[in-house]
Amino acid sequence: MSTGRIQFAEQSGTFVLKFVGEVRLTLCSALDATIEKIFTALNFSAIVIDLTETESIDSTTLGLLAKLSILSRQKVGLLPTVVTTNPDISRLLQSMGFDQVFNIVDRPIPCTDCLTDLPSQDQNEEVVRSKVLEAHKILMGLNDSNREAFHDLVNALERG
Repeated sequence: MSTGRIQFAEQSGTFVLKFVGEVRLTLCSALDATIEKIFTALNFSAIVIDLTETESIDSTTLGLLAKLSILSRQKVGLLPTVVTTNPDISRLLQSMGFDQVFNIVDRPIPCTDCLTDLPSQDQNEEVVRSKVLEAHKILMGLNDSNREAFHDLVNALERG
């Protein structure tokens, strides 16, 4: 079981996703469903990803966050904001090329009362494999370093 959780809120046209603890692929179906929900609304002014309480975050989750940014720019011309105060998380985001697809800031936003945990989602093996594959393909598209790092994993997942 994951010790992490993802919380969500919509407040005054701002969508907030807060990642708490160790965020792993077990939360990715719920995250992906929430990303889809955000883009069915299309009446928002900002997307904020709060990583101030994130201890660790896996590459599948990072890939879905990159998907969120890409969709945001394509559908509404908006660059989402990531808030991080953890130097290790900040370095990870930089190494993955997130500074190209997000505004990265170090000032948390006050919204603790408005957040609710994302509901759990069914996790069959094929759904998880599909999410992992999609997320890593997105990461590979961000920079050459990611392309090299995830090439073998993506090939293995595509072979099934």
